[in-house]
Amino acid sequence: MKHTYHIHGMTCNGCRNHVEETLSKVKGVTKAMVNLEKAEATIEMEKHIPLETFQKTLKNDGGQYSIHKPGAYQHTEAKKDNQSKGKGTGVFYCPMRCEDDKTYNKPGDCPVCGMDLVEEQNLSASMSSQQWTCPMHPEVVKDESGSCPICGMDLVPMQPELSAEEKTYKKLLKKFWLALGFTLPIFLIAMSDMLNNNPLYGIMDQKYWNWVQFVLSIPVVFYATWMFFERAYRSIKTWNLNMFTLIGIGAGVAWIFSVFGLLFPDFFPAQFKNESGAVHVYFEAATVILTLVLLGQLLEARAHSKTNSAVKELLKLAPNKAIKVVDGEEVEVSIDAIELNDILKVKPGDKIPVDGVITEGDTSIDESMITGEPLPVNKTEGDNVSSGTINGNQTFLMKAEKVGSDTLLSQIIHMVNDASRSRAPIQNLADKVSAYFVPIVVIISVITFIVWAVWGPEPAYVYALVNAIAVLIIACPCALGLATPMSVMVGVGKGAQNGVLIKNAEALEKMDKVNTLIIDKTGTITEGKPTVEKVGAFNSHFNEADVLQYIVSLNTNSEHPLAEATVKYGKENNTKILKSNSFSAVTGKGVEASINSKQVALGNTKMMAYANAEISADMESEAETYQKQGKTVSFLAIGEEVVGYVVIGDKIKETSAKAITTLQSKGIDVVMLTGDNHDTAQAVASELHLANFKAGMLPEDKLKEVEKLQEKGKVVAMAGDGINDAPALAKSDVGIAMGTGTDVAIESAMITLVKGDLHGIVKARNLSDNVMKNIKQNLFFALVYNTIGVPIAAGVLYPFFGILLSPMIAALAMSFSSVSVITNALRLRRIKIY
Repeated sequence: MKHTYHIHGMTCNGCRNHVEETLSKVKGVTKAMVNLEKAEATIEMEKHIPLETFQKTLKNDGGQYSIHKPGAYQHTEAKKDNQSKGKGTGVFYCPMRCEDDKTYNKPGDCPVCGMDLVEEQNLSASMSSQQWTCPMHPEVVKDESGSCPICGMDLVPMQPELSAEEKTYKKLLKKFWLALGFTLPIFLIAMSDMLNNNPLYGIMDQKYWNWVQFVLSIPVVFYATWMFFERAYRSIKTWNLNMFTLIGIGAGVAWIFSVFGLLFPDFFPAQFKNESGAVHVYFEAATVILTLVLLGQLLEARAHSKTNSAVKELLKLAPNKAIKVVDGEEVEVSIDAIELNDILKVKPGDKIPVDGVITEGDTSIDESMITGEPLPVNKTEGDNVSSGTINGNQTFLMKAEKVGSDTLLSQIIHMVNDASRSRAPIQNLADKVSAYFVPIVVIISVITFIVWAVWGPEPAYVYALVNAIAVLIIACPCALGLATPMSVMVGVGKGAQNGVLIKNAEALEKMDKVNTLIIDKTGTITEGKPTVEKVGAFNSHFNEADVLQYIVSLNTNSEHPLAEATVKYGKENNTKILKSNSFSAVTGKGVEASINSKQVALGNTKMMAYANAEISADMESEAETYQKQGKTVSFLAIGEEVVGYVVIGDKIKETSAKAITTLQSKGIDVVMLTGDNHDTAQAVASELHLANFKAGMLPEDKLKEVEKLQEKGKVVAMAGDGINDAPALAKSDVGIAMGTGTDVAIESAMITLVKGDLHGIVKARNLSDNVMKNIKQNLFFALVYNTIGVPIAAGVLYPFFGILLSPMIAALAMSFSSVSVITNALRLRRIKIY
């Protein structure tokens, strides 16, 4: 006995191995196999084991993972359990991708770069039903509005729990205002020293004001910004040197020097003291630096929330209730209560609750939130509808075919989240620079101190200390680290809003370099909705009705679009279906089966050769008449005799010609490869002004063609929608799957076009161009900023212009450098890619 379940909570192969081992130990389980990508567990057992047994086992193991039926959302209890343990509503990852796609189960800071971890957007949490509570009795929680059973008061909606992102921002905001409140008086006291006849010294001596600064600095250092020193210590301990290493050393040295000077003034030589004999203190420098860095972190937290705004908008599309039809009665149910094959009623203006097919009625549906296309799409009985899209002004019934994590909306969000966490190859440059960045800056800081102490003007040691601190503070490795992932995150979200789903950042980078595009014909250039235009007979013993009967009987077993067209045509003509046995599909050729004890084959000329059925010259001539019109002709053979044929037409998509012209204008060579015959391919190519095409291509032929072009140094993208295209999609530099195609094709591709037309490739190319340009701008900005900023902070301009950079100004510049990178990445939200 074998069952497949969905696993929630896995983030890496270590998780997968642990879950697999835990499930394998359950009594009665003979074998457990866990797939990380699909988040599924296939369990073989001696006899049926209740799901609750596996749920209890994983819960006792720590509760990090949960198991449930395919298509069902994680139970509310499980979600509450996770939240109570501080895991939030999703997984957490470093925005700088320091450890590739590694994720964490609770908020905090990255152990490598020290940045605050970012929370991945979670669909199931957003779709949890609205709950209601009593303002007087908070222990009363209901799934619907009403009155309190204790006091009778009206129940009020419960406020959703803040996301980890919002919590981080609010926590930083609170600390910033506290830090600012204590830093401002320190700054004013220090700056008053520049006034003639300082009025503060009329109240008490400077050394006492130094003690005031010290006392005011304690809350700033030991509460509001203490996390920076913790991160600095951890970075040195693990030798993962980062921005906080420099901040911790710089601000820490300034503060400790000041405290030491306050407590032991006689230890310092005269050049460190002022006219009153007190040691120059730098409490204002330390606190202003720390407060400005905290301001930078606050602005980054706010900007981070905007970089994944596209996913948040997609999450808002997810409805949390639906109308279920049970025994003719309408019942409002929670979205996670919907099961496969349930009949749902969708009213005008409602969101489609799950993926399914219309069973009764017709309407128009706004799919712009998923496909990016603004015009509503007319739908009728038998048409597919997707979760999150919005119904027009007609009511209809639908059957649920995909629920929970299997819906298109859920898959889009999952793909966008994964792609946002992936690394682009161009990021390797930033990683190489960052690896040596902090040690080099520390060395430059030490050299700066030595140079100023030996050759600088008096007080030389004061100049040396201030400039060395400025070097440490102005350097910003985080701007370099954020340059690529921020652009990727915004770009991936922008693509999702326009129906272009990016599997990983590498696809974005490679798409920008593509110079050759291979496209399939059926379902890619054409609508993929073939219709039967004619059925013909070659044999006097068979009329057209007989030929159609055999074709329909044979194709009933096939899921190929051409087969579905013939079956539909047969139903319209009330064709009686004959029983068939030993059905098999011959890839790239056709199908065969045994009907009425006769071997029957249907397909192209290669299929006829496979069945040892000879096609005469007259038969070929008759077929060519239709093929030259761009039609597909399939031959029917009974035994070794060709007895008839079927002509199938597939309309070219309206967007295909314009898209191909646009791609060619961008310097991309477009090649059509099709399994159809030469005449049909020639007709389609002529209509689209395509010079390069090849017909009669089997899956292995398409694969070899991709390899041949790659050997010539071409960067090849392959666009297709069928199982036949999967090998070539996987082999190409960038595989592009039509969202209307098969799961195998989509799984093999790096980019998926939701709407499934060639105009989506134009969007993907434009998106790639803009994202790569944005990344290069960010890298240039970060590199130039540090290249110029560090020498200026070291004092290279002083001998020529008398210019020195205050550590406080350096802190301000450092804080805004990373914010500038994020702000530049956010410009991608406003670009047009169509």
